[in-house]
Amino acid sequence: MGRNVLMALVGIIFLFALAGCGSKSQEEVLKALDEKVDEMTGYQAKAKMTFRTGEKPQVYHVEVWHKQPSYYRVSLKNADKGQSQMILRNDEGVFVFTPALNKTFKFVSDWPKNSSQAYLYESLVKDILSDSKAKFKATDDYYVFETKTNYPNSEVIPTQEITLRKKDLAPVSVKVMDTDRKALLTVEFSNVEFNKKFDDDAFDTKKNMTGARLEVPTMAEGKEQVMAVMYPSQLPKGVQALEEKEVKGENGTRVIMTFGGKKSFTLVQEKADVLPATSMPVLVNGDPVDLGFTIGALTDRTLTWWYNGAEFTLASDDLTPEEMVMVASSVQEKAAK
Repeated sequence: MGRNVLMALVGIIFLFALAGCGSKSQEEVLKALDEKVDEMTGYQAKAKMTFRTGEKPQVYHVEVWHKQPSYYRVSLKNADKGQSQMILRNDEGVFVFTPALNKTFKFVSDWPKNSSQAYLYESLVKDILSDSKAKFKATDDYYVFETKTNYPNSEVIPTQEITLRKKDLAPVSVKVMDTDRKALLTVEFSNVEFNKKFDDDAFDTKKNMTGARLEVPTMAEGKEQVMAVMYPSQLPKGVQALEEKEVKGENGTRVIMTFGGKKSFTLVQEKADVLPATSMPVLVNGDPVDLGFTIGALTDRTLTWWYNGAEFTLASDDLTPEEMVMVASSVQEKAAK
């Protein structure tokens, strides 16, 4: 009888051991992620990014090239609107190209180290490793982490769910959620190739500027367009719209909106200028910020971005950078003027 009980106990222990095979503890996964980022030479990734803050979702195709330690090439394309932008980081600095307008900005910035980036693998791993209270679960094929975010507007989107493939720790999806746990930004990775070998000139500034312009036609300068006026749907507490006026100019109508209350700011919208193809990069003493639907230029008191043929400038002495990004991210199309 004793022998049978012993055999049964051994069998149970064996079953538990088998059940544990293939699944690692949270600590083991964290260690493996740290080692993977430390050892990889770079990667190429493709993903679909869906931004849900307006009346209908905005879908972008994202392609990321990264070469250790600090070379980046991120291409963002919206097929519906013909929008295209590229972020490039190399030894010369950080650049943002908007080929439809022939605009190139050069930033004095530590991007992408200064905030979360949902489409950058090492940024996701950093968020996982730095959150001591991160939630963790393992399924048959995936590891799922829920962490806090490190976005400029993290009060609006405080949480993200990051899903990694078990077999190689590659990213599968990211859901960035608001305070009600609604996914406002979703990134779905379709392909990730670790330790990708890139050509020597893959991150060359001039080559990428030229390539970006060839892929997206420049907007016709003489083409008359009806500008759809856009409004922010999210404002800081105690702030409301005060006035909206139109000013006629040589390049069309400029719409100036003023907001006030506990804090004040001005939002200006006008038709974007198309620069000559030979234009030099404009130096910005600030940071590129991802607004979801476009990349903006953030300085101490202004946030400028371009979308659908229009240029927007948000200026304030009162708003924090986080509040400026929150307002800008919520600017959506409402009516045509």
